[in-house]
Amino acid sequence: MSQKDAVNGTGEQPRSEAWKTAVKMLQDAAPLTIPEGASAMTIHVEWEPGDPGTPPHRHSGPAFGYVIEGAVRFELEGEPERVVEAGGTFWEPGGDVIHYQDGNALTDARTRFVVTMMCAPGKPMLELVDEDELAQRASLRTPRPAA
Repeated sequence: MSQKDAVNGTGEQPRSEAWKTAVKMLQDAAPLTIPEGASAMTIHVEWEPGDPGTPPHRHSGPAFGYVIEGAVRFELEGEPERVVEAGGTFWEPGGDVIHYQDGNALTDARTRFVVTMMCAPGKPMLELVDEDELAQRASLRTPRPAA
C-alpha cells in the first residue's frame, strides 16, 4: 500500500470530526444592545486573596466574563449577589446598570478572570459610581444576605 493510499487515496490527511464536539456553549446572553460604533476590548483581571475588587461601577456596553481560576463575588443592580467559580461565566448588559461587586470571593487563593467588553465611542471602559448615586438608587439593589 502506498503512502497516498494509507492517507485517504488522495494524498490528503483525513479531516477530523472532532470539531463537531470541540465547542461547548458557556453562556448565551439576550437581549443585547451594543452601542453604535462600539469597540471591543478583552482584559485579564487577577485579584489577590480577599481583594474586594473594583468599587461600584458601570460599563458603557455589555461585558462577558469567564473565570479562569478561583471564584468571583458578582453582583449587578437588581440581581442577588452570587459567586461564580472557575469555569463559570458572567455577563452584564452595560449602560445604566450598576455593577456592585467583582472581587475575589476566596480569602486563601488568587482569582483570575477574563472579560470582553463593548465600549461606546468616546466613553471610558469603566465609570465609577459615586456615593450620592448609590444612595439614590438603593431601592434598585437586591437585599444582601444577612451576615
